Amino acid sequence: MNTDDKDLLTTDFCGLRFDSPIVLLSGCVGFGEEYTRIKGFSNRDVGAVCLKGTTQDARLGNAPHRVCETPMGMINAIGLQNPGVEVVVSEILPSLDFSETRFIANVSGSTIEEYVEVARRFEDSAIDAIEINISCPNVKEGGVAFGNDPDMSARVVAAVRAVTRKPLITKLSPNQTDIADNARRCIEAGTDAFAVINTLMGMAIDIDSRTPIIGNNQGGLSGPAIKPVALLKVHQVYQICREHGIPIIGQGGINSAEDALEFLIAGASAIGIGTALFYDPLICPKINAGIAAYLREHDLANVAQLTGSLILN
Repeated sequence: MNTDDKDLLTTDFCGLRFDSPIVLLSGCVGFGEEYTRIKGFSNRDVGAVCLKGTTQDARLGNAPHRVCETPMGMINAIGLQNPGVEVVVSEILPSLDFSETRFIANVSGSTIEEYVEVARRFEDSAIDAIEINISCPNVKEGGVAFGNDPDMSARVVAAVRAVTRKPLITKLSPNQTDIADNARRCIEAGTDAFAVINTLMGMAIDIDSRTPIIGNNQGGLSGPAIKPVALLKVHQVYQICREHGIPIIGQGGINSAEDALEFLIAGASAIGIGTALFYDPLICPKINAGIAAYLREHDLANVAQLTGSLILN
């Protein structure tokens, strides 16, 4: 990152200093080590890295195919493949450089009790914050049921809140009737922040075999195709969050600095990059430069001044 841009891009998120408003999204960078091998990539170009979804026990994930490219997007159904929380805490976290960026754990589970146990284990670790994945659309139990039911969402948040003092980020599903009401219930239950949105549910079909391409039959649609939906959801959730000072990581199809700026204006305090990394691993410094240039052009001192600055018709 250009040192001249640092003051412009530094962001406070739940009391954590992010050197950039960019967060690398869970599932897109493994446990933080995958992208460090790419020449030219620097963790200093991002504010935080959200680690791969972690469950209590190891999971092998779904049967293949797990990923399918679609027009302007991608469907994935990985199925939360991970080595389990004990391996993540005892073997993976010690290998990460916490001086370079912030690291956020992504907690997943099939039961409320599992969410609690995984969060409890991360509470005693070096992790900077915990994201609760209550809205994963590519597992057959838990996940999507919790995320689409405001009562269940609030119960998960309250249960995890009781076992951790770390900043708690709730990842909201777009596949529900009233995302703003769900956000309100989660705030009452104790969440500190939101990630908006998780993927939309989608399907792709092989017309020759007449079978779903994804082994799980359905999966999460991400990429530019979902950006207009994600923007609206961020705007809707921001109407609830601004009353309580709750920040949002806006995500869903961000592919450029212009996209990132739209999410900030709609109400996001930080922006999540995921699918774009698969075809441009070095997109983060480009987005940082574009945001900084916009701030200078409009005489804004910091990216925080953009958050929620949307002027409605």
